[in-house]
Amino acid sequence: MKPFVLASSSASRAAMLSDAGVRFETVRPAVDETALKLALLAEGGSPRDVADALAEAKAVQVSRRRSGLILGADTTLELDGRLFDKANDLTEARRHLELFSGRTHLLHSAAVIAENGAPIWRDLKTAKLMVRALSPDFLDHYIEAEGSKLLSCVGAYRLEGLGAQIFAAVEGDYFTVLGLPLLPVLDHLRRQGVLKT
Repeated sequence: MKPFVLASSSASRAAMLSDAGVRFETVRPAVDETALKLALLAEGGSPRDVADALAEAKAVQVSRRRSGLILGADTTLELDGRLFDKANDLTEARRHLELFSGRTHLLHSAAVIAENGAPIWRDLKTAKLMVRALSPDFLDHYIEAEGSKLLSCVGAYRLEGLGAQIFAAVEGDYFTVLGLPLLPVLDHLRRQGVLKT
């Protein structure tokens, strides 16, 4: 059986794979995500393109130094064509949530599997998230309750936690919102013999 490596430091992605019964190692990729993102946006790349390119860069970078199947993943948030990054502090997290309030945004979650330094498989899913009108009182409570956890996720919410209260509706796959198109990844791992069919 080929080794399987997650090229990510994301606790959420590791938990999804682990909960699904996948055995894997985790290796943090050495990719300058900010520089790559800025270059892609300067060339006219969309937030969807950025997610795909970052997932590939992570997978390929780790695949050049590790054997087996290497999974890279990335998620980007798009509102009116603009890409939003993780908030740097709670003040910025609140500003983002105020911008999202009463509006619909997109989450693009990309997964790329590489082997021997080259991508061999990819998938990208998009979820549409409708944020309800958020009152200042709710935001005060939410930010106090969630604290620094908001800085680890794009959008400043965790759908699997208190962040569920932010939304009026979600269209798309739950795992995509969490940051990984998990079901297609599992299907590919079965075809590669990493998981039982």
